Amino acid sequence: MAMIFLGGSRDIFELPVPATERIGAIVAAEHGVLIGDALGADAEMQGLLAGYNYEHVGVFHAGPEPRNNLGDWAAYHIPPPEGAKGFAVYAAKDREMARRADFGLMVWDGASPGTCLNVLRLVMKGSPCVVCDTMRGMMATVRNTADWCAMLHHADPEVRREIEARMSADERLVLEA
Repeated sequence: MAMIFLGGSRDIFELPVPATERIGAIVAAEHGVLIGDALGADAEMQGLLAGYNYEHVGVFHAGPEPRNNLGDWAAYHIPPPEGAKGFAVYAAKDREMARRADFGLMVWDGASPGTCLNVLRLVMKGSPCVVCDTMRGMMATVRNTADWCAMLHHADPEVRREIEARMSADERLVLEA
């Protein structure tokens, strides 16, 4: 059973049709799903999976309890590093899902640094990621860091600065190679 990291931007409250179709294919193939607990794309994807009564789902969360676990699935608490604030609270959980995943499906609005970094985390370990880019109305498979850089090229310069500010040392190093 392949493990698929599903995620996306917190500002997405309606999944595009190609993403719902991909999730339907994941369910039909009985792949395992790793998903976060945030509002937005995570909760929308959870709702879709719950509607299928799909069981092969693990919900990852940084807080004491998941903010959203719409299918009452197994929950995995990944505590943030000591003193973490803001985005850093959730980054450890995201890195763990990427570490465990064989593939990814991200719904990106062209602005979410966390979603963009999750794509990078997947390709850094050789796990391809299908990106449904709602800003540009397209889907593409990101297989390596060159593909990721091409995806990022279309982002606003401020978004690129935010992404770079959130990168770990390892994530920066892979781009310099």
